[in-house]
Amino acid sequence: MSVLVLGLILFLGVHSVSIVARPWRDGMVARLGERPWKGLYSLIAAVGLGLIVYGYGLARQAPVVLYTPPTGLRHLALLLMLPVFVLLLAAYLPGRIRRATQHPMLAATKFWALAHLLANGTVADVLLFGGFLVWAVADRLALRHRPAAAESAAAPINDALAVAGGLLIYGVFVLGAHAWLFGVNPLGR
Repeated sequence: MSVLVLGLILFLGVHSVSIVARPWRDGMVARLGERPWKGLYSLIAAVGLGLIVYGYGLARQAPVVLYTPPTGLRHLALLLMLPVFVLLLAAYLPGRIRRATQHPMLAATKFWALAHLLANGTVADVLLFGGFLVWAVADRLALRHRPAAAESAAAPINDALAVAGGLLIYGVFVLGAHAWLFGVNPLGR
């Protein structure tokens, strides 16, 4: 469990610098330069992500169950996951979806984390998905106090691409990729 916790600290910690220490972050960017800062940031995030994946895998070998979700919550989780991939794509495709949600990646993270908390009840699940949910909510609240980023021109086709591509990826995940990648079939078969 300690590997998972260390990974979460590194990954979510580096992603929280702008939430808790924006002036320090801006000072580091000014001192190091934007590219070296992004390189260091990316390196820490990658190490953290690797530790999360490895640590979660270790924790799944000897799960400590906190709660056993009823079957109906798995169905709700599947429903909550529907917009996740659409929102992830919309984060990179300027359009009405991105404008309406303002921060589609954070919205996707919140849906993803909540869905997985509803469907899973081990300590590792609560640490992983609960950690991401708390971080996404905190980051969204912190964004209210930052200047809005300049919005690029929205192409009408981008929303259609985000919806079609997102639903296609969702289908691929539900019908096999999730089981292949993570060893868990979300349909429970």
